[in-house]
Amino acid sequence: MGLTNQSSGINVLRERFNVKSNLEQPVIALAGNPNTGKSTVFNALTGLNQHTGNWPGKTVLQAQGTFSYKGVEYRLVDLPGTYSLLANSAEEEVARDFIYFGNPDVTVVVGDATCLERNLNLVYQIMEITPKWIFCLNLMDEAKRKKVYINIEKLSEKLGIPVIPTVARKEEGLTDLKEAIAGMVRGELTTRPRLVRYDREIEEALDYLVPRLSSVIGERYNLRWLALKLLDGDQQIINHLQAQFSN
Repeated sequence: MGLTNQSSGINVLRERFNVKSNLEQPVIALAGNPNTGKSTVFNALTGLNQHTGNWPGKTVLQAQGTFSYKGVEYRLVDLPGTYSLLANSAEEEVARDFIYFGNPDVTVVVGDATCLERNLNLVYQIMEITPKWIFCLNLMDEAKRKKVYINIEKLSEKLGIPVIPTVARKEEGLTDLKEAIAGMVRGELTTRPRLVRYDREIEEALDYLVPRLSSVIGERYNLRWLALKLLDGDQQIINHLQAQFSN
């Protein structure tokens, strides 16, 4: 499949989430726990170039907006604030499904620098879904006020992804965030996520399942994560796949 046809197919998938973008407009997902300043990041990046609605089939609010950086327009999709992606609520299901099936060009995870540990559950779950993500560590001023020190370089090294410190309400660090997004979209900024390694029996089951999934559905999705969900017996994922490939 050519690059244009593949991009067109991805856009069709995104439209099922009411996210419409042309082939030249990268789609950026914004994820994070509640109360991390995620909405402040969204508003600071998009300004007045935003609109709201509902996610298809849900009563969960959907916000989208655009921002431009160095001549490129980006579409930013603000996902519901969640503590995990286990799909125990409509918000978690929406966030998980868009990151996985919507295939955003980059996922930005907004974290709270004052309570980093609380954010890592979501961080590691998103890391398993996609390598194309950036950790926006917000509220750095609050962390400083509380005498919380975070070694940004060491954190980035441990996670294997870019970590961008910000104070979104003062628009500090947002240019660095835009530059990181642009670099990842262009393929100039890559990640090496430190994925969770499971017990031997699970890893062997994954080694068995992944190539078989590849032969059935190709490389469109992250097959390791999909295999994990199938081992979990995740019926929502099974139903979603059946809907994807029945058309």
